[in-house]
Amino acid sequence: MEAMEDDSLDTKDDHNHNYCASGSGGSSSKVCTYLSSQLSDVTTVSQSACPPVPGGEPETRRGKLWSGSTGSKFMDSDSGSESSEVSETDCTAPPAAVEGKFSLDSTSKFLLNAMAVEDYRNNHWPNLEKAIDRLLIQNPTDHISVSYAQIYSYVYKCVCQQHSELLYADLTLKITNHLQQVSTHLQASPPEDFIENFNVALTQYTASLQCIVPVFMYLNKFYIESKLNRDLREDLMKLFADHVAEIHVNTLMPLLIKAHSMPFQVQPSTMASVVKGLHSLRPDWAQLAPALFSGFIPQINPPAVESLLPDYAAHDQKLQLELYMNGFPRGDQSRKRASEDS
Repeated sequence: MEAMEDDSLDTKDDHNHNYCASGSGGSSSKVCTYLSSQLSDVTTVSQSACPPVPGGEPETRRGKLWSGSTGSKFMDSDSGSESSEVSETDCTAPPAAVEGKFSLDSTSKFLLNAMAVEDYRNNHWPNLEKAIDRLLIQNPTDHISVSYAQIYSYVYKCVCQQHSELLYADLTLKITNHLQQVSTHLQASPPEDFIENFNVALTQYTASLQCIVPVFMYLNKFYIESKLNRDLREDLMKLFADHVAEIHVNTLMPLLIKAHSMPFQVQPSTMASVVKGLHSLRPDWAQLAPALFSGFIPQINPPAVESLLPDYAAHDQKLQLELYMNGFPRGDQSRKRASEDS
């Protein structure tokens, strides 16, 4: 019994409840040393793979990492498609840096089926450019066969693949080049046709925007409104103001004033369209000819003042006289009720 007690192993419990014998048996000591080294190796590997996030378990996602020459990439376990690229330093970075990598502010690194810029240049933008060309040159009475669903699909894919900024730049550049050609064409117009040609250009461009803006709805909603705090239609109308109207306003305004002083020299509908169009582009242009703009747009002139009522009456009488002298009769006066003095 004493021999058995001497040969027995003296077990000790450490703080992790790992029982290890410290007796005279050499084999038991070797087993404990081997197990400790194995556990130490496993712990070292698990800690070096990815450090834990402070304050809790790291967020997991159903997928797997695979190593490549350019670093590790996250592969979706369902589709097998590449989800995002993760640099080689992501797993060795500090916990705070790893947490920031997976934040919502860096969603561009976790795109599904990322579309390369070459694919955008070679496939998507050429198709969009052809459709924009057809929409810009159409007349309001023409019926051009354009697949709006296909254009809408191209725009949707470009926005989802984070090409919004590139798409917006290409769209504005394309329309700017078109408006520069319109401006050159107007510059060659004779004075007697200038107002009519300007109205055709403005009307045609406005009708084109009624088709372009809706199919670029996703670009407008998720990039222009959310990031630029602007509106697509307002931006495109500003392009017309900058590249067409502002260049020719000094030529157009005297012609409008002259046509307004000579009734029916220009069709009233054309005059109204041009004047209202100029006011919508730049309201400040109304100050260049208040009398002209006040004939088509209310509240251009300052409010009426009681002390100026005689002047207003004199102005109306002068206008009636000018119309009468230009061949406009006052109407059948025989049906007018006779005054009591007659």
